[in-house]
Amino acid sequence: MDSTERLKQVSEQVRTCNKCKLHLSRRLAVPGEGPANCKTMLIGEGPGFHENEQGRPFVGASGKFLDELLKMAGLERSEVFITNVVKCRPPQNREPSEEELLTCRPFLEEQIEIINPEVIVTLGRYSMAHFIENGKIKSIGQQEFNGTADRVIDA
Repeated sequence: MDSTERLKQVSEQVRTCNKCKLHLSRRLAVPGEGPANCKTMLIGEGPGFHENEQGRPFVGASGKFLDELLKMAGLERSEVFITNVVKCRPPQNREPSEEELLTCRPFLEEQIEIINPEVIVTLGRYSMAHFIENGKIKSIGQQEFNGTADRVIDA
């Protein structure tokens, strides 16, 4: 099975997942989107209101801002893979619980494995914490890593 098909399979698993309480209040799960062969992966915290309605990541106000930042970096949205650490919207936009983060972790890990990006950009502390345990955004900034991506950058 090629990487595009594998990503589709993960997306379908996310859409039908009922392993934690978040599925009870979701309208649509948000597995992520972008090409399987991209060099850059962006990882946010979790879907907001608009994402929950459309089933797509970063489509609300934060998505418009992200699109502007991508443009400034010389990138198009269609050139990057965008996802979140949790795939369903936490009620009242609260922070994801440890259980929810752990439940969604295998989906994110599989997406990273399939895409094998050169650069991973973390968009917030929960996505950064996926790579750097107990990391603080202010103290980390940018670090180089060996492994999945050449660099993990918190934006």
